[in-house]
Amino acid sequence: MIRRRYMSRHSNVNYVRPGVSPNHHMFGRYLSTVGFPPAQTVYHHWRHWYQPGHLWWTHPSHLQHPSSSFSTVRHPFNRPPRPPDPYRWSSWRQTGILPHTQPRRGFQISAGLMDHSNSEPPQKRRKNADGRPAGEKSKRSPERSPPKGSRSPKGSPEWLRNVTGTPVPPGKPPSPATPELKRRWEDLTHLCNAAPSVKGGKQKWTFDFSVMSYNILSQDLLCDNTYLYRHCHPPVLDWCHRYPNIIKELEQHSADIMCLQEVQEDHYKQQIKPSLESIGYHCEYKRRTGLKPDGCAVVFKHERFSLVSCHPVEYFRRGVPLLDRDNVGLIVLLRPNDPHSSLTNICVANTHLLYNPRRGDIKLAQLAVLLAEISRVAQLPDSSVCPVLLCGDFNSVPWSPLYRFIRDSRLEYDGLPIGKVSGQEEIPRGQRILNVPIWPRSLGISQQCQYESQTDSDLKDLEQAEMDGFTKPSIEHCLKLTSAYSHHLKESGQPEITTCHSRTAITVDYIFYSAALGDVTAQAECSVPPEKGLQLLGRLALVGEDELQKVNGLPNQHNSSDHLPLLTRFRLHP
Repeated sequence: MIRRRYMSRHSNVNYVRPGVSPNHHMFGRYLSTVGFPPAQTVYHHWRHWYQPGHLWWTHPSHLQHPSSSFSTVRHPFNRPPRPPDPYRWSSWRQTGILPHTQPRRGFQISAGLMDHSNSEPPQKRRKNADGRPAGEKSKRSPERSPPKGSRSPKGSPEWLRNVTGTPVPPGKPPSPATPELKRRWEDLTHLCNAAPSVKGGKQKWTFDFSVMSYNILSQDLLCDNTYLYRHCHPPVLDWCHRYPNIIKELEQHSADIMCLQEVQEDHYKQQIKPSLESIGYHCEYKRRTGLKPDGCAVVFKHERFSLVSCHPVEYFRRGVPLLDRDNVGLIVLLRPNDPHSSLTNICVANTHLLYNPRRGDIKLAQLAVLLAEISRVAQLPDSSVCPVLLCGDFNSVPWSPLYRFIRDSRLEYDGLPIGKVSGQEEIPRGQRILNVPIWPRSLGISQQCQYESQTDSDLKDLEQAEMDGFTKPSIEHCLKLTSAYSHHLKESGQPEITTCHSRTAITVDYIFYSAALGDVTAQAECSVPPEKGLQLLGRLALVGEDELQKVNGLPNQHNSSDHLPLLTRFRLHP
């Protein structure tokens, strides 16, 4: 039969009823028996759907949404609808081929192995977002793929892991009734000597400015990690919806300095940079190394600052196994535009450290490279350093060893498991102990996180050999930094949240700064703040899990990233 000959070519079909296949001479009669239209009609539609190489998305067809023309990879929601199950009447009815009538009484319809719209596809059909087989490693952000058998990250709320977005028609946004996340401005001027001081009858000039740190979520990384956004309405994940929201948010806050992470290179060049330059910003950008599509950007207002120098930092070092990842940092040295006084420069550093919760050794090595470059760029003629702002996504939670190293300027790591460095997992799986030293001396960076010559390295090796029996292994840095946020909500004491998606709701984003003498908010953290530095005047308050639950987590209709922006205001004392 002709029907048999054509249908036998498609051997990749997963037939759900054992013992029955299109090659069987009774296939057409079987379809008629269960109340289907003539077998010729069914076969015509079946042949249209089951084409070799088709990829079927696990979402129902009514969740489809056309991909944005700005996306550089295939959008996860523009795939063809799920094919109907040849032996399931309800599956054919949903396609519109069959009328809404019941099949003949007394016949049991097979449940079907393909009728699982809310479950993972079969292993042999599981694909990555860009069409690669599941076993093939992605060239983009491999560290963000979920490891097999991985535990829920620290702080992952139950409501967010289980929620699924309400189905909406293709191309239509969620209901306007979706609440908008409310954040309040927290004024801290009463905690510090905020008023300009008068000395010798002359007013001492100061310089006030605002700083933002924001991971805006690369569209390519979103598409490569769709499992993180199963709770979202598909339309809010489209770049055509996200980009206007992000630009609107940046314009609304209008920070004098903005440190952005996960900035996709093509979007930066074609849209983000032109938009920001049109409203008075100067933009600097560093893409991640390798084939990664995103990077870090530092932008600032022309009228407030002048660029002294720009220093991209690549963490990848050939021949150093610990530094084999493509994360980067970006440092700029800025001079305030103040006609009344020659104020000191400000060193602004932006970074996005490795995500992998089990590789704390890599994160510490990346941080050491960044701190060494900051120490070099920010150094003053008297060997001190100018005020420093260290912003970014550090993929580490508050009070973790990595966080304490930044804030306390020292970390004793003897016997510390690498899986506990970032504190991202409740029960870390990687229990290998940090090496001593953490990074090789051939890197040219001392245990004080400063560049050193070969002579200095040899001398320190001898000193270290003499002290090995008296001191614990430790790393240090010379920057006196404190966090602009307290990491707990003032009213309830619950943890603040900076990032939230289907697998986690924790804090990983920070603005660290050199606190000036008199900054009361930093006295508990920085015992000897420098006389020259920054005073924290205020910050945009963060929220907790309760507030995020009301808006269906992140991203949502109004917030187009899985991170919240940090916004602070400082006063610079010369």
